[in-house]
Amino acid sequence: MRGTVLDLRPLRTSAAYRDLWAGSAVGGLGYQVATVAVLLQVWELTHSPVWTGAIGLATAVPLLTLGLVGGHLADVHDRRTIMRLASTGQALAAVGLAAQAVVGNRSVWVLLALVSLGAACNALGAPARRTVPPRLLPADQVAAGLALQNLAFQVAMLVGPALAGLVVARWDLPAAYGLQVAAAVVALLGLVRLPPLPPAPTPVPAPAWHGGPAPAPAPVPVPDGGPAADRGRPVRRRAAAGGWSIVWRRPTLRGSFATDVAATVLAMPVSLFPLVNEIRFDGDPRTLGLFLSAVAVGGIGAGLLSGAVTRAPRSGALQLAAAATWGVALAGFGLAGPLWLALACLAVAGAADTVSVVTRGALVQLETPDEFRGRVSSVEHVVGVAGPEVGNFRGGVLASLTSAPVALVAGGLAASAVVGLVAWRNAPLRRYRTPAAAARVVSAETA
Repeated sequence: MRGTVLDLRPLRTSAAYRDLWAGSAVGGLGYQVATVAVLLQVWELTHSPVWTGAIGLATAVPLLTLGLVGGHLADVHDRRTIMRLASTGQALAAVGLAAQAVVGNRSVWVLLALVSLGAACNALGAPARRTVPPRLLPADQVAAGLALQNLAFQVAMLVGPALAGLVVARWDLPAAYGLQVAAAVVALLGLVRLPPLPPAPTPVPAPAWHGGPAPAPAPVPVPDGGPAADRGRPVRRRAAAGGWSIVWRRPTLRGSFATDVAATVLAMPVSLFPLVNEIRFDGDPRTLGLFLSAVAVGGIGAGLLSGAVTRAPRSGALQLAAAATWGVALAGFGLAGPLWLALACLAVAGAADTVSVVTRGALVQLETPDEFRGRVSSVEHVVGVAGPEVGNFRGGVLASLTSAPVALVAGGLAASAVVGLVAWRNAPLRRYRTPAAAARVVSAETA
């Protein structure tokens, strides 16, 4: 039983990681409050599912255009500096959202432009942030560190929407955006104790050998946790596209990202929440908050038992099963009539999403050499954040052409079907074992 509960070792191992985690947790809470506030403000201004879906598009465009730039920056500049500058930009974007609410802005374009500004800063800083756990923690604690970060995100999803509903009901939108400003400042303070995080050094070419053919250069070791195939190879700097090429050459990475794209682009439900709430539950704002909180409840439940996930030997198969479950649960939400059943389906989806995120995040960090982690992490960030936003836009457009239940059921079942196809075609991902588990298997076979 002890091995199934949340692993807290990363919080004891590294004070810098603990500060980063706490600051990110508070910043995530502020982001969730602002997410609900933006959703409510856009719905009040337009009463259109297309426009609520456009929130996702406003977020996805800067992520898609700047995400890889952020990854390249993380591989050539100090990652601590990048994170501090990006966090400062996000705080300024939060100030802009608060200001437009105070002056009574009625333009949805101004609102979406500020959302895009915050997303752009996030796109530039997130790849560097994703590379930090392997630098601050031992290899056997990286998955646990990612699980703690995901748990903080799920708690923010649980508390944030409910808090946003209370604040907006009592003090209106400016107060909700003001909370985001305060949380962004706390997140920035969480970076104070981070050590310098320069990228992995590039080896200096060996001097010319004048007595005959030049000897082969000494191999540069890859940090612990990198794939065995990369150990001993010379490090070589690549352009920003290097992240995509590495992902494409490695079936485990390629399959992991394809799985996430299928789950998010085809089945993301958030843009449909206001419409479902209006047609089934009379548009009660408390119910809208419950939808988001139910996803978080499932995520928190899975996070509290994440020890079983982070220690699971067959993490590739677990990731695929979780992604398929996500799609089926959201299809169930589209068909659910009673509120309790709708919330139960969303809770199952939240639990499945947590398992998928934790297993994918650990695989990506452990399968990627440190000198490429910034760029590969930028790919992960683009897929993991822009994918849901594109999926929200897709859901809003499809619901406007058909209905919210049709969009939810069709998207959920399509996502599960594509994940099943990935599982069938990608044997390396299906059979993937974490390095620690693989080492235990080898030891047992040779004993």
